[in-house]
Amino acid sequence: MTWHTLQPRENRWACLGQRPAIAWFTGLSGAGKSSIANAVDRALTAQGRHTMVLDGDNLRLGLNRDLGFSPRDRAENIRRAAETARLMAETGLITIVSLISPFRAERAAARLIAGDIPFLEIFIDTPLAICEARDPKGLYDRARAGKIPDFTGISAPYEAPEAPDLTITTHGCSVADSARALIPALLGLSAPA
Repeated sequence: MTWHTLQPRENRWACLGQRPAIAWFTGLSGAGKSSIANAVDRALTAQGRHTMVLDGDNLRLGLNRDLGFSPRDRAENIRRAAETARLMAETGLITIVSLISPFRAERAAARLIAGDIPFLEIFIDTPLAICEARDPKGLYDRARAGKIPDFTGISAPYEAPEAPDLTITTHGCSVADSARALIPALLGLSAPA
């Protein structure tokens, strides 16, 4: 074994000058999760923090490309994302996860997977009508036309968090304003011990 494999994770975190955290963004398609996640990522990086964004669309192009949108596949999508976030956080990164993650039980399971890594459930609270109006990919129109089965918010349910760690309301706010609400919390959680 090399010295690195024997090194306690806290030593790795100290080398980075930060402690890890997982920020789990949930909300409807078009709510602004990815835009806010990327803005938070840029702001934290500018403050000298080491981060990684795990975006649902990107995960489905690679790690989760074999999964569909059935309830079973959605649960596996969340599990894989949570396990990946945990692995990244173990290295000391602030990991920002941006997934619809429509069910409370699956988000609770993601929190359990995080274990002793600080985990913040962030509800990107955007009304369905606004998400549909934004709809950059035309997904809502296709879902309403019956071309996309099991589409969250239309033909599949979304369970809003009952007690999220932070709710970000995007209606009437810029992406930067929405991101600003989370940055102090992540800077505080990731401050060196």
